[in-house]
Amino acid sequence: MENNRRNFIKKTALVGLAGAAIPQFGFAKNNVKSEIENNFINRPKVLFFDVNETLLDLTAMKNSVGKALGNRSDLLPLWFTTMLQYSLVSTVGRQYKDFGVIGAAALQMVASNNNISISETEAKEAILGPIRSLPAHPEVKKALAELKNAGYKLVSFTNSSNKGVETQFKNAGLLDLFDDRLSVEDIGKFKPHADTYDWAARKMGIASNECLLVAAHGWDIAGALWANWRAAFISRPGAQLYPLAPTPEINESDLALITKKLIALK
Repeated sequence: MENNRRNFIKKTALVGLAGAAIPQFGFAKNNVKSEIENNFINRPKVLFFDVNETLLDLTAMKNSVGKALGNRSDLLPLWFTTMLQYSLVSTVGRQYKDFGVIGAAALQMVASNNNISISETEAKEAILGPIRSLPAHPEVKKALAELKNAGYKLVSFTNSSNKGVETQFKNAGLLDLFDDRLSVEDIGKFKPHADTYDWAARKMGIASNECLLVAAHGWDIAGALWANWRAAFISRPGAQLYPLAPTPEINESDLALITKKLIALK
């Protein structure tokens, strides 16, 4: 028994010495955790913003699409997920069409499956008409101005076309609040493909972990985090994070609350 006790003490001491002499054995996990925590208290170099729903209120477009679907507002979530699905189908198939065009095609598909007749022209008008003049969410302008005044570089990053987002920002009064605008149109792949986030970081000349995405879509947040970006989620009504993705460092109900946390970073 005494020999067993001595052997246990000896082995324990050796393990302790190994951990002290070779830090990567004893403390690698702690070092990684510490690095991640330190990253969260430091400011990112660029704030990237998704546009539709994140900054702009989609109510008018939802009403228009719902009307086109015979006032079947219950079909709106199905339409949006179908649009997202086929944007990714296009990306995987190395094809590219304007997001609004894919949205119109998805609208026709959903309508057809529910015995509703919508022409291509009617589908495009239901989406492209209202989407160009969407208002910003109430807190957005003030929050963006505060972030800009706090020294942040603000860049929009959207699945919409270059011309489309420029028109949206002009009509919403957001154009002067951004330092740059990025559209996946220029890479020909839709978010959340990892290549889109890598491309956006390169465009700004920074490393992936120096980017932070602000978005109200769980799939966009997941894509950014998987691409080694940081993220802040706006949990607008109906928005949910993807449970199988990493958790973003900020999760608030509107941009004003997110802005307070971002400004507090050093």
